[in-house]
Amino acid sequence: MKADYHIHTSFSDDCDYPMEEVIQEAISKGLDEICITEHVDYGVHFDRDKLPEDRKEELLKENKVNVDYPAYLARLEELKEKYKNQITVKKGLEYGIQVSTIPDFENLYKTYDLDFIINSCHQADNLEFWNQDYQKGKSQRDYHVGYYTEILNVAKNYHHYNVLGHLDHQIRYDLQGEYLTKEIDDLIDEILVTAIKDDKGIEVNTSGFHYKIGDFHPSKSILKRYYDLGGKIITIGSDSHTPGRVGDKVDEAKEALKTIGFKEFCTFENMKPIFHQL
Repeated sequence: MKADYHIHTSFSDDCDYPMEEVIQEAISKGLDEICITEHVDYGVHFDRDKLPEDRKEELLKENKVNVDYPAYLARLEELKEKYKNQITVKKGLEYGIQVSTIPDFENLYKTYDLDFIINSCHQADNLEFWNQDYQKGKSQRDYHVGYYTEILNVAKNYHHYNVLGHLDHQIRYDLQGEYLTKEIDDLIDEILVTAIKDDKGIEVNTSGFHYKIGDFHPSKSILKRYYDLGGKIITIGSDSHTPGRVGDKVDEAKEALKTIGFKEFCTFENMKPIFHQL
């Protein structure tokens, strides 16, 4: 089984790659299964049918909108059927979730049936990491602690998801360099233990190599800690947004997991894990 479980298409606000071309690339690279995981980021983005009237034109112009759910799912079903003899395509979403937006995601979860949900942290206090809004005016310690604390508080209070996405990805946007302390290690351990007790997993996100980090998200040291703590549910995803990246370093991720000691990885159907031998 060769699967990529973190892929974006032109239905995500930060991607222009048409879904059919994504699927064709996955087939050309010999993938058996993919899961499309379009972005939803309440707090900084809005659903298309709930745009505030006084800001509607501005938000549409800036593309501050979440995925068009009906259009996305209809297109996915169409292409899933078209390519069913060549590849399995699963339907997912990537939640950019904060404690303050948990009620929005609860409502979303009840509205659509999905195979797979990634819980990611893209912002805190409605301030995004990629543009440095969250980091401004904070010490390196404070924005790292803030990032992991947000993930921990979400994991403790929200349960309708499958894996935690790209843990430690805020290092992509840390202009001050590496930051490793026991305080951070303790927070990460608490996040991992919380997920394990809740029967949730984490993903191996291979995009760290694309962003020149030189490691997976999370790093191999965090993956080992998850294994040592008893974690078993793990998916592999490229976090692809552009042509050429579908399935990127999936085989390398499987080898890294085997080296750590993992025997299996997961795909999902109807929010339930399916285990495969590495």
